[in-house]
Amino acid sequence: MQGKMISSWIPGMLLAMLLLAPLPATAGDELAGRLDKILLQGLEEGHWQTTADDLYMWLKMKKKDFVVVDVRPNPASYAAGHIPGAVHIPYHTILAPANLAQLPKDKKIILVCDTGQVQNLPVIALRALGYDAYTMRLGYTAWIEGYSGGEMMKAFINRAAEKKYPLEK
Repeated sequence: MQGKMISSWIPGMLLAMLLLAPLPATAGDELAGRLDKILLQGLEEGHWQTTADDLYMWLKMKKKDFVVVDVRPNPASYAAGHIPGAVHIPYHTILAPANLAQLPKDKKIILVCDTGQVQNLPVIALRALGYDAYTMRLGYTAWIEGYSGGEMMKAFINRAAEKKYPLEK
């Protein structure tokens, strides 16, 4: 069991070491240039977002050119209910080699989380690795009526209205 635990965190640790290790200036510049190019494509390509309506239509049409990946970190959330056919890979483990092996490069990868925020974390990395990755606007909040993520968002909106945080123009 201990060997399995160690081997499960090694890929993440290696990635962290690569990302946090000081890079020679040219390597850092090259990586930044590559990521900059990907980010610029996002502007041209609608920020790689789809909607709940689009996804629902694709499911009804039984399209096979996409995979839904539920990236919520809590397996209990996935077990409590998920989009039909979705696979569960928490966002913080999606770059592990075994998890990347589950993702086809010849299909759209639709990432979905509670409110549409954590699903944005892996989308650029997946695109940099050659995956056709997208997010679903507002995540499960847009999919499930009365979803707790939507209720949480409403609470934040109401709190912001009460606090009247400053805004500079």
